[in-house]
Amino acid sequence: MITSQSALSLLCAKRLVIKIGSALIADTERACPRLEWMQSVAADIAFLCKKGVSVVIVSSGAIALARRQLGLVAGTLTVAEKQAAASVGQMILAQCWRDVLAQQGLVASQILFTADDTEDRQRYLRARDTFEALEQLGCVPVVNENDTISTYEIRFGDNDRLAARVAQMIGADQLVLLSDIDGLYTADPRLDETASHIPIIKCLTPEIEAMGGEPPPGYSSGGMRTKLVAASIATQSGCAMAIAKGTIMHPLKALLEGGRCSWFLPEKQTVKARQKWILGALKQHNRLIIDDGAVKALSQGGSLLPSGILTVEGTFTAGEPVRIFGKYGSVIAHGVPAYSAEEIQRLVGCQSEEIFVRLGRRGPDEIIHHNDLVL
Repeated sequence: MITSQSALSLLCAKRLVIKIGSALIADTERACPRLEWMQSVAADIAFLCKKGVSVVIVSSGAIALARRQLGLVAGTLTVAEKQAAASVGQMILAQCWRDVLAQQGLVASQILFTADDTEDRQRYLRARDTFEALEQLGCVPVVNENDTISTYEIRFGDNDRLAARVAQMIGADQLVLLSDIDGLYTADPRLDETASHIPIIKCLTPEIEAMGGEPPPGYSSGGMRTKLVAASIATQSGCAMAIAKGTIMHPLKALLEGGRCSWFLPEKQTVKARQKWILGALKQHNRLIIDDGAVKALSQGGSLLPSGILTVEGTFTAGEPVRIFGKYGSVIAHGVPAYSAEEIQRLVGCQSEEIFVRLGRRGPDEIIHHNDLVL
């Protein structure tokens, strides 16, 4: 794990995840791949690999690359058309990465995720095993969201968060988000000429989080807001994250040579792998609201009992991570409940001995056991 500001060189990473957005991959005028730029990135990756860095690429661009071939107009696509375009464009995207990496003597592999693949613990672990095998074989995985089959109500929606989840999954030391901007500013520099660049972010304070704006127009679905969410996932997992300018040729080389960027330092507190998975859950609408007594019990290492629950929000199954809030709106913990949302709704405010009567079956006394909680 990167532990100091002085170690924020890409060459200090054992595992590095690089996220590349659609606007960098696709020529916005012709909706075709920017092959020369991709070749420069592949050359940078080859240099890092020779220095012992294991690299994973998280690449957008499938839908954008299919637009010209299918005669589709950006910004007017239905969900079905986007999914159809993804099925065509993913082949183009994978072929481009295979070719430019092969020119550098590297073997590319393809991994497609849905959000559910990272929310389900067993699928998450199987994916992690696949990444480890590919690393041992010397491959460069190219990851994207599986837009063709993703349920649009339950999806990443942007590859910033997917990249952070992948970084967490493989135990990456660093995550680099290549963007059209060279880091985090105190305000949007396109709108405020007095905005100041922030080179090092030691902690994601409410003031820092408030600097996220709306996603920019065009192909990209991200923006600074999703990058800050990615930073939260990554840094909580002990991974440093950089936002760097990707519009230039050889953007990783530029970063290695001291190019301007914003580094988010990892949290020093170490957590176990299962806790990292819980903290990185992406379905933010799944929530439990608890009373003051339950807040106190959790802070003292206790479990969450049904008597302390005030409200249930979202639809989730038993074993699916949720966020836990106090009644005044502050996030208290993340956890994995032993019951579904529908079952917890029936148990709100009851005593543990009433669970059998209300559900008609025996179950744990705790809604969330303290071993499945991360404060």
